[in-house]
Amino acid sequence: MASHGSLKRPPPQDPIPGSPTKKPRGMDAPGSSAVSAQDQKKRMVEEARARAAALAASLGTRAAGSAAPKASQPAISSSPADRLAALRARVAAAVGNTTSTAPPKQVPTLPVQAHKESTDVPQDGGRGRGGLDIGIHPALLADSVETSTGAGRGRQAMKPKFATTMANQKIDITTRQSTPSKHKDARAIGGTKPSAESLPSRNPYFDPNINSGAGAHQKPRVSKGLVFNQKGKYIEQANALRKQAQLEELKARIAAAARRAGIEEDIDTDKMFLRDKPPDVEWWDQGLCTNGTYEDISSNGLKIDSQDSIITVYVQHPILLDPPMEKHIPPAKALPLTKKEQKKTRLQARMAKLKESQAKVRLGLEPPEPPKVTLKNMMRVMGDEAVKDPTAVEAKVNKQIAERLEKHLTANAERKLTKEQKLDKLHHNQEQDLAKGVHCLVFRIEKLTNPSHQFKIWKNAEQLALTGICINNPKFNLVVVEGGEWAINKYRKLMMQRIKWDENGVGAGVDAEGDSVVNEATSTTELNSCTLVWEGDLKLKAFKRFTTNKCESESEARRLLERNKVENYWTLAKAKGPTQT
Repeated sequence: MASHGSLKRPPPQDPIPGSPTKKPRGMDAPGSSAVSAQDQKKRMVEEARARAAALAASLGTRAAGSAAPKASQPAISSSPADRLAALRARVAAAVGNTTSTAPPKQVPTLPVQAHKESTDVPQDGGRGRGGLDIGIHPALLADSVETSTGAGRGRQAMKPKFATTMANQKIDITTRQSTPSKHKDARAIGGTKPSAESLPSRNPYFDPNINSGAGAHQKPRVSKGLVFNQKGKYIEQANALRKQAQLEELKARIAAAARRAGIEEDIDTDKMFLRDKPPDVEWWDQGLCTNGTYEDISSNGLKIDSQDSIITVYVQHPILLDPPMEKHIPPAKALPLTKKEQKKTRLQARMAKLKESQAKVRLGLEPPEPPKVTLKNMMRVMGDEAVKDPTAVEAKVNKQIAERLEKHLTANAERKLTKEQKLDKLHHNQEQDLAKGVHCLVFRIEKLTNPSHQFKIWKNAEQLALTGICINNPKFNLVVVEGGEWAINKYRKLMMQRIKWDENGVGAGVDAEGDSVVNEATSTTELNSCTLVWEGDLKLKAFKRFTTNKCESESEARRLLERNKVENYWTLAKAKGPTQT
């Protein structure tokens, strides 16, 4: 065992105070031959003092430029308390020169017991960091205090948790001005002296007239409190507006009632029938009179030949108006579509309608339509039901087909116009056609002996709502019609294309009163014809309705046309002889 124990590394003889070095095993052995606890304490104190003295000597040589020279240092007294105080002072001075300019922290003085050499035991009853309940040496307490604060053994001192700039020390500087004693304390504590620019008396931008009191410009900022509207504030405003509106409405009703009753307080009935006094100068003469009166005419004060006269050599042309007939020009027709384009247009319209109905069904606005079942798709749609009882399913399908047909016929009947609706629609269209402009046609017919021709001329004019006159004369016959563009085109086709004028026959004619007259016409080799004498637009209609008249002489026909101021039509028709047709 002895040989084995000799191979182990012996414990360090000079451990660092406060380090977690293991204790010698012989110190804890109860039966060992180690020195007693009292002797060990003495030896440790002597070793600590020696190390402290060596440390102080080394630090003193490096701090040659310190404020306190070595000669001025107090001599080490024989008393332990005096030696401890001197050692602390030397260590504090050496540490203060090597660290920042901040003043050294005060190390609390621990009470020393004179009758015991172990004066370094803490008084708070705590256990020491050494073995055998041995406390820390008093000479090492300064190092432990510095180590706990973070400034000992080369560690950087902990920064304060508050701002230290001069801008944040404005309040302290202004306060130090009023009390000189505080400047000394500030220099002793902060280590800096307030600059001359920071003092208000030395500051060129300082105005003593504004808030001359000390600290008056640094009034605390008071936040505005919340101000709530009183209950019922806006209700009262709304009620006031309603009362004002009701008052205005009441005044308006009273004024309206007074006007209806003929009670007008502000109107003088005598003044209502008096004519206004004529003005001194009419408005069209004000620009020509120099002084604004008609006396300038006798005094030659008119502005006619002067430079500022409103009469110039320039001619003012009237405003050009559009011709009245241009508004009756029919609009251009749309380009007709081909068969393929028409089919495509119908398909697109049907698809849009189908999508709209499907969207309504999807949204629930319309119920879905039942499936359209026919005899062809009966087995596919009905499925098992058609297989089980095909007779009943066929009867059901036939009933649905009949219902769909009836529905189709009913819808067509509902869309069909009645007789009164047809007449109203026809009259409406005729009025719209006539509103576009009045057109006129003048025809010359050589022979008008066929009763069917006479009936067609009169009946078509009535159906197309045309006005005019038909004159039967032995020399030639004259037909004048007036109406809308669409009706006039229809009547032109009747007279120029549909009626066969070379056909002669015997039949019942129609006189002016509409009575049927039997005329006998003999076949002749002379060709009958109808000539368009004149066509054009009229400003107004000359006739009120279409009539048929029989005139034996030319003078009688002219007098009949002269009543409506269209006697020139006879002259034009007479000029269009048979040779010119």
